Amino acid sequence: MANSHEFRPDWASAPGDTIADILAERDLSVAGFAQRMGQTPEHARELLQGRATITIRIARLLEQVLGACVEFWMSRDFQYRQDIARVHIADEEWLTELPVGDMIKFGWLRPVPHPSEETAACLRFFDVPSVPAWRQAYARVQEIVAFRTSPSFDSRPAAVAAWLRQGEIEGKAVECSPWDPKRFEKSLLAIRSLTRKKDPSRFIPELRKLCAAGGVALAIVRAPNGCRASGATRFLSRNKALLLLSFRYLSDDQFWFTFFHEAGHLFLHGDRDLFIEGVDAPLTTEEREANDFAAHALVPPEFQDALLSLHANGREVIRFARRLGVSPGIVVGQLQHHGKISHRQLNSLKRRFNWEE
Repeated sequence: MANSHEFRPDWASAPGDTIADILAERDLSVAGFAQRMGQTPEHARELLQGRATITIRIARLLEQVLGACVEFWMSRDFQYRQDIARVHIADEEWLTELPVGDMIKFGWLRPVPHPSEETAACLRFFDVPSVPAWRQAYARVQEIVAFRTSPSFDSRPAAVAAWLRQGEIEGKAVECSPWDPKRFEKSLLAIRSLTRKKDPSRFIPELRKLCAAGGVALAIVRAPNGCRASGATRFLSRNKALLLLSFRYLSDDQFWFTFFHEAGHLFLHGDRDLFIEGVDAPLTTEEREANDFAAHALVPPEFQDALLSLHANGREVIRFARRLGVSPGIVVGQLQHHGKISHRQLNSLKRRFNWEE
C-alpha cells in the first residue's frame, strides 16, 4: 500500500539542478565540467537541462567527477522522469477543465499547430509559469464557484477563470480616469437613460465612456461553455475598477439589472473582494445590498408604490417606463421579480440582444 503521506510534488526538478548546485559550489564552468566528464559541452548542457537521461555509464562518471554514488544519480534521474510524467498528466487534466475550444473560437487564444503546445499557450494567456501557479493565482475563483454551485448547475471554476482573465485583459486596455466613486455615482443617471436605447452598438460605447470617466473599465465578454457568470467586479489597481458583464441573458432587463448590481458592489463594498454573479450564488449580505442598490437605481424608492400598483397591461407599463425614463423591459422585469405578474407575462416588452459572431 502506498504511503498516504508520501511527498508527491506538483513540479519536477531535473538532476541537472543538483549538478548545477555542485558546479556553483566548486566554481566549475560547464566547459570544465564537460572536459572532466569526457563529454561535449552540448551533452553537458543537455544533462543540466534534464534532456539527457542518466545512464549507468554517465552515473559512474558523475560519481567520479562530482561525488555521490551511482545509485544516487540513477535514483535522481528515475524520480525526475516519474515526476515529469505525473506533471504532464496533471497538465493534460487541467486542459480538460478549460473551455479551450471556445477560447479559440472567441479569439482569446490562437490555434496552435500541435496539441502538445496547448498547455504553453493557455499558460501564456493566464500569464502564469505553470499549472500549480495557476491554481494558486485562481484559488479564490475556485473557492467562490465551488461554494456557489449546486449539482444542478454546470459552472466550472476554470471556465469562469478564463472569462475573468479575458475581462482583465480587455479592462487593462481601457483608458480610464482615476477611480472616483462620486463622479461614477453622478454618471448613473445618464447611464440609466441609456436603457431606453435599443441598439447595443449605440449604447455600449456611451456606457463605456461614462464608466471610464469615473475610473471604471467596462468589459463585456461572452461567457464560454461552463461559465454561468453574468457579471463580476474587482479592482485592477487602486485607481482602476473592472466591471465585467457577460451579456449571458441577452435581454435588456437582465443586462441592466446586472450592470447596476455590479456598480452597487463597487460603491458599497469597494475593493474588499472579487464578486461574481450568476453562479448559483446564495444571498449573502453583500448580494442583498447590491440587489437593493440596483433595484433602487432603476426604480427609485419614491416610485416603488406606483410600480407595485401596476397590472399586466402593456400600455400601462409603457407609460410608467416613460415616466421613469427607463425601458419597458426593466419595469416588466421588476414586476416579475416582485411577483406582481408571472414570468410568462409581458415578455414581448423586453428587448432581446444577439451576440455578433
